Amino acid sequence: MLTSAEKVAFVLLVIGALSFGGVGFYRVFKAIAGGKPSHRFDRPLQRILSALWIVLTQQSLFNKRPLVSFLHAMVFYGFVYYFLVNVVDVLEGFFPWVPRGGIWNPFNLLADLLTASVLLGIVGLMVRRFLVKPADFKFASNVLLHENVRDGIPRDSAIVGGFIIFHVGSRLLNKATQLALLAHEGPDPFQPVAGYFASFFAGMESGLLEGLEHFFWWGALGSILVFIPYFPRSKHIHIMMAPLNLALKKDKPGVLEPMDFENEETFGVATLKDFAWPRLLDAYSCIMCNRCQEVCPAYVTGKPLSPSALLINERYELNRTSGLRSDDNGEARPLLDFAISKEAAWSCTTCNACVEVCPVGNEQVLHILDIRRERVLMESDFPSGLKQAFQGMETSGNPWGLPVEKRLDWTEKLPFHVPTAEENPHPDVLYWVGCAASFDPRIQKIAISMAEIFQAAGVNWAVLGKQEKCTGDAARRAGNEYLFAEMATENIETLNAVNPKVIVTHCPHCFHTVGNEYPQLGGHYVVKHHTQYIDELVQSGKLRLPKKSAADVTYHDPCYLGRHNRVFDQPRSVVRSLGFELKEPQRNRENSFCCGAGGAQFWKEEEKGKERVSTNRYRELKETGAKTVATGCPFCMRMLTDEAANQEPDPTVEILDVAELVARDLKKTDNDPEAALAPKA
Repeated sequence: MLTSAEKVAFVLLVIGALSFGGVGFYRVFKAIAGGKPSHRFDRPLQRILSALWIVLTQQSLFNKRPLVSFLHAMVFYGFVYYFLVNVVDVLEGFFPWVPRGGIWNPFNLLADLLTASVLLGIVGLMVRRFLVKPADFKFASNVLLHENVRDGIPRDSAIVGGFIIFHVGSRLLNKATQLALLAHEGPDPFQPVAGYFASFFAGMESGLLEGLEHFFWWGALGSILVFIPYFPRSKHIHIMMAPLNLALKKDKPGVLEPMDFENEETFGVATLKDFAWPRLLDAYSCIMCNRCQEVCPAYVTGKPLSPSALLINERYELNRTSGLRSDDNGEARPLLDFAISKEAAWSCTTCNACVEVCPVGNEQVLHILDIRRERVLMESDFPSGLKQAFQGMETSGNPWGLPVEKRLDWTEKLPFHVPTAEENPHPDVLYWVGCAASFDPRIQKIAISMAEIFQAAGVNWAVLGKQEKCTGDAARRAGNEYLFAEMATENIETLNAVNPKVIVTHCPHCFHTVGNEYPQLGGHYVVKHHTQYIDELVQSGKLRLPKKSAADVTYHDPCYLGRHNRVFDQPRSVVRSLGFELKEPQRNRENSFCCGAGGAQFWKEEEKGKERVSTNRYRELKETGAKTVATGCPFCMRMLTDEAANQEPDPTVEILDVAELVARDLKKTDNDPEAALAPKA
């Protein structure tokens, strides 16, 4: 038990630690609260329970790196229990009492085993960082880093790791010396680890043992008090911020919020103070694991973009300015000076891979898109290739800039008439054709296939025809929010006049934008991707497909269909319903790799790197050995088709949309009575 003087000293240390630590936490709170508003406080109980479940199961961590995740879990579960352990240890120091025997046996056993777990876990993590030094701790030389990052990260890791080892190790030795003092009572089977270390203190004089027990008690609990003031500045703050971030995340991560053009004077983000508060919470939640960097298509192919470096740079700037987000003269530094380079900001494909893999719910892609918005709307500073796309959308309603009269040219290749909404004002299905299928000869084949499928299944359908305009997806991802808002408003007026029962589109970008982002502007519709709708036709019996043996097919998951909207099973179901055997590429479903077209990349030159994103993906798809590459996105189709043409052509490999596979086999049913179409609906 502590002496009276030690008790007073401990209380004073607690007051001092909480005071200095409180100032640090207040600065963090002020920094986050100073961000622009964002509504994230609906469904509080559901949010809290969801976050607790994710944190306590560590499920988001085990998505990648199973061994490292296991080591982290060993530390995590020990520290969760240590909240109670430390309270008991404090009481033990203040009162003449040793928690042993009876109901304390389960408590001591769990504390003892978790103590060993924490020490083994943290030592493993420290060995990995400082001795093994894997590539995921490094940043490419072309990535912009804050001036404090290169030295700050290893120093912070050493301080945090050293604290955990000293704190938990001291607690273990405190219990070991305590057991040595109580050796006359016999061994404690409920403290096997501490009991093992107690053997090293056997035979020591009781006075020395009491001194060591005192020393290690102070080491265990005093180290916490010393660490608390540093805690708000360390990456260890994620143990508080990560659960908060997970509780406050969006239902659909990565969805942009609209701008208030009438009341705002500046648009986008130039400095930290311009961010909405969830972006600042992202920076404090980041655990600096670099998992997002590992899966980023831009970084993997040698571009200067690292999503993790962006958040880490922001955190170090927040720490440098004590959370005030400005220099001593009151001027906040531009993000392009320390957080991300201009080239990196335009390298992002908005594939959402960084958001998908992040164990703490960060939305790195939204940081980048906010920066793009500022570049476009405030500075008119954007890649030259986007200028033509913007002009085309403004003048012709499509990024190709082609006349609206050509929107129905693809229908001339069909042997039947394609009805428009004017001719068929109450269709069961409104087919959103999209700009690519209207103007790109290769992609027109997808629209033709969809028309044949609608006809074969007897669907009552129509298209908007010349009334249809670009959804504005490319404009929004390129930062031109004003142009997006204009196009979306026009399309919503058109769609509201038609009032479709369901909208079907083969383009995941149109699917995502109309389904998830038009509601922000008052457009609420039932929107289905064509693979979802085709699968419904097959499952309902309205469309019967031939079961046949065929070459293997590999399916490429489009980012805006898969990760952004969780549509993984229906495209595969359609492929299998055709009798194909599916051969998955190494990266598939939520771990799929981008084709390189998203984020308006399709309309600009790709930044220089080791290789093109499409090169990396096409190589992986070919490695499956499948003779057919199935896609569910016109832009993926174009990127992979162009990549196949750029490489040594392989006439045995086909790249086809899922709808093309279905339509091709429907034409073979005339001589196959077993695969005849069901009666028309």
